[in-house]
Amino acid sequence: SSDLLDAIVARAVDLKLNALVFQVRPSADAMYQSTLEPWSEWLTGAQGRAPDEAWDPLEYLIAACHREGLQLHAWCNPFRAAHPAGKSAPAANHVLSKLPSACVKYGAYQWMDPGDQRAADWSLAVIRDLVTRYDLDGVHIDDYFYPYPEKGKPFPDTRSFTAYQKGGGKLSRDDWRRFNIDTFVRRMYETVHQQKPWVQVGISPFGIAAPKVPAGIEAGIDQYADLYADVQKWLREGWLDYLAPQLYWPIDQKPQSFAVLLPWWHSVNPKQRHMWPGINPGRMLAGKAPSRPDELRDELQLLRAQKASQGHIHYSFRALRTDAANVAGALKNSLYPTFAVAPASPWLKDRSASAPAAPEARVEGTAGRQVARWTPDPNARFVAVQVRKAKDWTVHRVLGAEVGSCTLPADVTAVSLVAISRTGALSAPSSPKLR
Repeated sequence: SSDLLDAIVARAVDLKLNALVFQVRPSADAMYQSTLEPWSEWLTGAQGRAPDEAWDPLEYLIAACHREGLQLHAWCNPFRAAHPAGKSAPAANHVLSKLPSACVKYGAYQWMDPGDQRAADWSLAVIRDLVTRYDLDGVHIDDYFYPYPEKGKPFPDTRSFTAYQKGGGKLSRDDWRRFNIDTFVRRMYETVHQQKPWVQVGISPFGIAAPKVPAGIEAGIDQYADLYADVQKWLREGWLDYLAPQLYWPIDQKPQSFAVLLPWWHSVNPKQRHMWPGINPGRMLAGKAPSRPDELRDELQLLRAQKASQGHIHYSFRALRTDAANVAGALKNSLYPTFAVAPASPWLKDRSASAPAAPEARVEGTAGRQVARWTPDPNARFVAVQVRKAKDWTVHRVLGAEVGSCTLPADVTAVSLVAISRTGALSAPSSPKLR
């Protein structure tokens, strides 16, 4: 409901977050109004059933986020066709109904076969439609490329691999699978930026490249050999704008230590694309060993010590809804002391990559009740309102450029406004006089 989405946005602002990553495509279905795929049963209770009222959750959430200074990234699962928790039969326009021969059953799940060109084209058409119709800041895919292997069960893609061989293909099956995922990632990156050059493409792969990579990592699947995801190649080629490796393990969990994995991922990023690891506040909330009492604080200290692009993504939002002292309470009280402007992506070449003009700003009201008002440059997505109290400057709020006003703290001694483009480029500051 809109009330639930409003509550999520309000909580994100309360915690001083700067982006939300919203699941819009769990299993070739849609948490938004789509002509390509059916409404998701996770939203309405039955696949293909529309909401009771004419309402588009994604459109609503984008507008709510942008008003409050939050980016909104649409999270898609690229190849999962059905989840075992689902209760609905496939709708008439679901991929299992329209292209059943492009799908396979593996374990308890149904999957679109990445080796079938029709399946890849289907998912790319969905992503193209999302980017074209919605004012997104990013498109995000998770770690389900080829599915995680089930012991003793090969992925059933003999039909598509045989067709590849009959067409003259010479790659081994493993190399062919990696080629399929490489091609999908490259085409996705090109597709998104052909539609809107400023929209970021993000990927959140499994957090371990392979056992013993780097030294000290002793356990974990091999994403190159088992998931057919050549993530280091994607970084070398620049087929993404941010990578969010899932570093969900505690610092002191030696076989998969966060502290060992974090610098390694930063070291394999030659184009210096954003590296925003996924961290798991829910695991920290549980407080089970080997998590430290202040695991979140300690992980953020390690993240902030990295010299390269800084940032992180919490998975999932559920753990941030309570004010537990070691998670959301710590964010509010000490770890996130001020709002933070999301880093710029200067490699995204678009008119919005140029810095917008400084906002035309003024301050109205009387001492103790002052409001900053502005008229933004057309290229501005957000405006950051910075205030000085005594000698210290902080970011008081980030708001949608179209909001046009912000109430200032009572004890402010100076104010400065900066416009932010869709790619994060900053304007010169505007410093209106206080009343």
